[in-house]
Amino acid sequence: MQLCRGRLLPLLLAVLVGAPVALAPAPSLVADVAAASRAYRLDLADRNDFVAQKTFVQCVGASMQMMLNVLGANDHSSRTQGQLQSLARRLSGPTRDGFQRKGASVRGWTDGLNRLGAGPYRMVGADTIEEAMRLAARSIRLTGRPVGLLVWAGRHAWVMTGFQATADPAVSDRFRVTKAIVMDPLYPYGSGQWGRSPRPREAISLATLGKQFVPRRRGTWAGAPTGQAGATMRALAGKYVIVMPFTPVVSARSRHVAA
Repeated sequence: MQLCRGRLLPLLLAVLVGAPVALAPAPSLVADVAAASRAYRLDLADRNDFVAQKTFVQCVGASMQMMLNVLGANDHSSRTQGQLQSLARRLSGPTRDGFQRKGASVRGWTDGLNRLGAGPYRMVGADTIEEAMRLAARSIRLTGRPVGLLVWAGRHAWVMTGFQATADPAVSDRFRVTKAIVMDPLYPYGSGQWGRSPRPREAISLATLGKQFVPRRRGTWAGAPTGQAGATMRALAGKYVIVMPFTPVVSARSRHVAA
């Protein structure tokens, strides 16, 4: 699969006896219940984390660069982006005969982040955009790391740095994501087919997000990867695909406020 037809660095989530007594709820319980009922917003990024892709095929390299910036790299150089793109391409796996990959795949994106020590990350597919956003929001909240979004049916890469939700995902399972905070490395150009690029760190509704974040296209070819790698890629066909961190860590960059 190809995306975007368009300092490598290691980095780096009581028992009561006697007469009945009226008891007040424990303060921590009151706080948890209150937190679970409040709207919640989190954004890991700041204004310096955005990087535009340097060519029309480097959306993965640029997205990796932005994700590393969110984690503290502060690198906007073309050289770094090119190195990240090359790494992702090397790790992208085989392509069909006669096809020359210009971009990089979601597999290369994920494995590249892990190779650099930014992970662990894994590719995850969801049946609905609501489910994908719940997975993404919870992982952002618990790990302090951004999520990758496979948009344009698998042809382009965005970074999700935060979200707005009806409750804190770390406190309640009963939350719904109302907006995603995203960065499109193609900004401000957008696409004639898919629509405009959101402004860096713009909070967009799921209805707006769903115009570009759509299920990955289906299909395979003779000579496609076999074994676990092949099974994973086939399982992602027709799914909303995210590149998701899954080890809880604490990020000093995390900033959140109640909405």
